[in-house]
Amino acid sequence: MRKALRWLLALTVLIGTLGTAGTAGAATTAPQAPTDIKDRLLAIPGISLVEEKPYTGYRYFVLNFTQPVDHRHPARGTFQQRITVLHKDTSRPTVFYTGGYNVSTTPSRREPTQIVDGNQVSLEYRFFTPSRPAPADWSKLDIWQAASDQHAVYEALKPLYSANWLATGGSKGGMTATYYERFYPRDMDGVVAYVAPNDVVNDEDSAYDRFFERVGTKECRDKLNAVQREALVRRESLEKKYAQYAADNGYTFTTIGSLDKAYEAVVLDYVWGFWQYSGLADCDSIPSGDAIWDSVDTISGFSAYTDQGLEQYTPYYYQAGTQLGAPTIGFPHIERKLIRYGYQPPRDFVPRSIPMRFQKGAMRDVDNWVRHDARHMLWVYGQNDPWGSERFRPGAGARDAYVFTAPGMNHGANVAGLVADERAFATARILKWAGVASPAVQADPSAAKPLARFDGRLDVRDVEREPALRP
Repeated sequence: MRKALRWLLALTVLIGTLGTAGTAGAATTAPQAPTDIKDRLLAIPGISLVEEKPYTGYRYFVLNFTQPVDHRHPARGTFQQRITVLHKDTSRPTVFYTGGYNVSTTPSRREPTQIVDGNQVSLEYRFFTPSRPAPADWSKLDIWQAASDQHAVYEALKPLYSANWLATGGSKGGMTATYYERFYPRDMDGVVAYVAPNDVVNDEDSAYDRFFERVGTKECRDKLNAVQREALVRRESLEKKYAQYAADNGYTFTTIGSLDKAYEAVVLDYVWGFWQYSGLADCDSIPSGDAIWDSVDTISGFSAYTDQGLEQYTPYYYQAGTQLGAPTIGFPHIERKLIRYGYQPPRDFVPRSIPMRFQKGAMRDVDNWVRHDARHMLWVYGQNDPWGSERFRPGAGARDAYVFTAPGMNHGANVAGLVADERAFATARILKWAGVASPAVQADPSAAKPLARFDGRLDVRDVEREPALRP
């Protein structure tokens, strides 16, 4: 009996020893958490690598992120949305940027990223290829779904980039940053929106007419108006040139309906496009005579309303015709007999196979929220930019929210272009929201300056040029 008990005790000790050894072995061979930033990014569910590009002082990644086609019903399909990450350090603040269109896959740094010396996550707007579901259910292209895209990316990356986040964007990207804040106000620590239009009432556009009556100088306005009018007076001969241009380049006009409609649309964009991208210093270069074609092509782009020119921007025109709104202006310097169509609605620029219905309350809802609930938000406009005629205006209910106008600047207006005291104040607020304002800056905002040095390749200061009449 004692022998049997000794044997059982020995067996129990042996099993315990083996169990302890096994546990110790498992502990020493457990996989270690990745430390390289690429591996840490790729460990996040839904993220896959497209490519990495080198840039001194940073790591730069082009990635895909798996998104629901419909954030209200995530089980009903997904698509791959492109994002890029300009990585500096996980301890630095992160700037979340979108231009509202395609994302660039070339390393670049937006102004707030330079100001806070941080990381930058850039997002391609849904339905801009290749970030388009297949098949495309266009009813899922709206500002709430797009804001939910940003929210999903933020939630995925926030555990890795745990410091403060700022949203930013220019033009349609500035609108996008504002809409994101409206629908997910707890995500970002601040928003810096550049040259963002706010078309609250789509059918009331008199602010644009007033802008074109006053912008620049009378001499410059008269020269521009003369070119635009002359291009319509010489319509027949210039349309022959346009037809040859289209044939040479394989351009067609199925979506807009005819070469004639496309020609007028390009010409009517001319004055708007000049002020959107140029300035008073360029007035001396406004041409006459045979140089009219080249000037209109340079500013408005004769390819803009071809099928091939419209195709890339179908998502924008769809949104303009369903939620965002689009401007309409008068042309008092042109006889009515010379204008056959006027400013054409977005419906004319979207294939008829895609159904569209305008939602009148979408922009009013955002505008109402900005006036009463905006927090930690800053909008920058250019004095000579037509898109700033209808702008966001925080009201009495807003807190720590500001609107600035850069004198003499166009659609490329930025914080650096503000007058000195406003530039310092805006910079100080951005640093504060990002959590990197020094005690000296907090005590005296006039001491605020960007934390990173200007990089001529990385810091994109020029306006993101799109054909006229696209914000």
